[in-house]
Order: sequence, then structure tokens, then C-alpha cells
Amino acid sequence: MSATLSSPSSAFLRILTERGFIHQASDLAGIDAAAREGRLTTYVGYDCTAPSLHIGHLLSIMMLHWLQETGAGRPIVLMGGGTTRVGDPSGRDETRKMLTVEQIEENKNSIKEVFSRFIRFGESGHLAAMADNAEWLTKLNYIDMLREIGRHFSVNRMLSMDSVRLRLERDQELSFIEFNYMILQAYDFTELHRRYGVVLQMGGSDQWGNIVTGIDLGRRLGTGQLYALTCPLMTTASGAKMGKTASGAVWLKGEMFSPYDYWQFWRNTEDADVGRFLKLFTTLPMERIAELERLQGAEINEAKKVLATEATALLHGREAAESAAETAQKTFEQGVTADTLPSVEVPREDIETGIGIAPAFVRAGLAASNGEVIRAIANGAISVNDARVTDRSRIVAASDLKDGVVKLSFGKKKHVLLRAV
Repeated sequence: MSATLSSPSSAFLRILTERGFIHQASDLAGIDAAAREGRLTTYVGYDCTAPSLHIGHLLSIMMLHWLQETGAGRPIVLMGGGTTRVGDPSGRDETRKMLTVEQIEENKNSIKEVFSRFIRFGESGHLAAMADNAEWLTKLNYIDMLREIGRHFSVNRMLSMDSVRLRLERDQELSFIEFNYMILQAYDFTELHRRYGVVLQMGGSDQWGNIVTGIDLGRRLGTGQLYALTCPLMTTASGAKMGKTASGAVWLKGEMFSPYDYWQFWRNTEDADVGRFLKLFTTLPMERIAELERLQGAEINEAKKVLATEATALLHGREAAESAAETAQKTFEQGVTADTLPSVEVPREDIETGIGIAPAFVRAGLAASNGEVIRAIANGAISVNDARVTDRSRIVAASDLKDGVVKLSFGKKKHVLLRAV
């Protein structure tokens, strides 16, 4: 399963190769030929386990973006209204929480809006389509499914798949319903081929086994040639899993992770990752990225700002990105309290009565516990209205209000306004 092609002839594979998107592929020459001819109808699936996708999904979304921009084929976004009821065991030590049908439906509707930032939807040509596998999976007859689809699966091979094998090796229980997930994903591939002419499935590298199982099922069912292409699971240069912050996941929905916080996330990129992330998470030309990669020392911070602004503009729009950049400049370079910082509303009477410094920071979402705040005070990392706090008994009170807000800072880069209402 080669992941290299000496000289791709399609713009799609050239871009994916030079920007570092490709981890594994089943037949790069075949994918390249289909892309060159504009017939590479491609899908990526997204289960509806939360009200928002997170930054871990962004690589595959960007791959769909480049598929459409290069005219290689039509993107198909598959919402997992059906598979979410089962739960993907990939990369997990325990069964996913079972959601109700109503919760899944709410999550699905909440997730949809993100994609329109990256790809264009419509009815024809290379305009994207959105499907939901609940449309066919919920209508399957169990006996017919066993006879027509299940007979093509080897339990021996299924047990060798990473999503199953790793769980069993760690002596973690794998439910029968999870064991069936790869069958349903494989069936999705063949069903999307029938409905939309899909020939390629893309996803994260942890989906490789499930995707190639779909290719094998397609061969047995006579679909013709299908293809697989995966992107790497992202880690930072220091080896940390990308997309986690002290406060949790980096969500792609503004109500769950503000445009300012999103901008700050990218601004805080490790020096060694700036060039790689510019290639993967922005649409800047490679020539401009090469210029930014040559920056050294303190100048690399300018490259980080470009990364933050361009990545934020893709997701939240140019206006929100530039507003976040301006807020950061005012906060860090001009030493003023910017009204566009993330804020948390608290009853005015609470502040007038007085809130302990530790509970105030927990309430603002800047810390997970009082103990974390106390330790940060000892390390000189806690400030109120840009004044360092040294006394753990400090109270946030009405005297701290400036134009109705109190600025809380955890370290140099995390700031929240407590807004009295």
C-alpha cells in the first residue's frame, strides 16, 4: 500500500503530497488517474458523537477542500446518523457512551454548518453533497444483512484489525455491537458507490483497516475499483496529541470554542510545527509558506500570527480572524483590556459580595480546580486586571470592576473577562 508517487499528474495529489496530507493509500496511481480526469468522487464519514467536530477532524475536511478546489472530483460528506448508534471502537479502551436517537439528531444538525466554510454544496458537477447513513442502515433487515453482507467477512481477519486487536490485547471489553462497526462502515462505502458513484474513501490513519475492508467488500459485490487514502493522526513536534488544551478539546464550533481562543491556539504553536501547520491548515501558496518558514528567532512569532489568522479565517471568517488578531495585539502588546476577549457573565451581586480568587478562575473556565489556581498563584501565573496576585485569599470584588468587567489572566496567554450583569 504505497503512500508515495514520484510525480503525481493531478493537481489534487500534487497538493496533498507537497503539503504532507498523505499517510497511506491503496493505489496512488489509480487515484491520480481518476483525479486527473475529474471523476474522483470521494467521501469522508463523521459520526455525531458531540455537538461539534474538533480539530482532529480538520485534516480530512481540508482534503475535501482541496479535492473540490482542484476539480478532482465531488466531495461527499457522510454524517453517521446510523453508525453513531453503534459506536466506533477505533483508538478507544472503552465503549463509547450510547446516545439517544434524539441526541444524535441534535448533534448532526449542529455539526453540519462547519463544512460550508470549507466546501461548496450543490446538486451538480463537483459541488458537494451531504448524506446520512441512517437513511440505509436503519432500514436493513438483520437476516438479509447476515446473508448478503455478513458472509463476506472473516472473523479471523476482523480480529486482526487494530481497532479490535489493540482493545483485546489490553484486556478491555469489546461489545458485540462495536465489533459490527467495521461491517457497517464497509457497507457505507458500497452504498455510497451505488448512490453517488463514490470511488474513494478518505479518513484518519486509524480508519485504514475499516476503509480497506470496504474496498474488499466492494470487490466481492462487484462495485469495480475502489480506493483508500488516509492522513496522519496529528501530533505536535514534542510528541503531544494535537488538539487538546487545558480546558478540553479544540472544537470547530464558535459557541464551544471562541474564534479568539481558536486564534490563540494556533498562535501558541510550537516553533518546529509552524511550517507544517501552515501547509496543512491554511490555503496560503507554498511560496509564501516557504518565506515564513525561513523566519528565525523572535521573527517566527510573525509566522505564528499569520498561521493563526489564516486558520481562523478559514473556519470563522476573515472578520472574526482579524478581530481576534487585533484583540491579541491590544492585550499583549498594548497592555489594555480588549472588549472582544472571551467573557463569562456573572451576577453583579456575586462580585459585589466578593468571589474568592480560586473560585473566580474556575468559574471563568481558566482552571479545572481551586488547587490548580493556588499552585499557579505560587508560580506567579495569576493576574487580575494585569496585576499579579500573590495572596491566595485575594477576593475579586466590586472595586475590581472596570467598565463592568474584571480581567482574569492565567499565564501570559489565557484571559477571560468576568462581566457583571
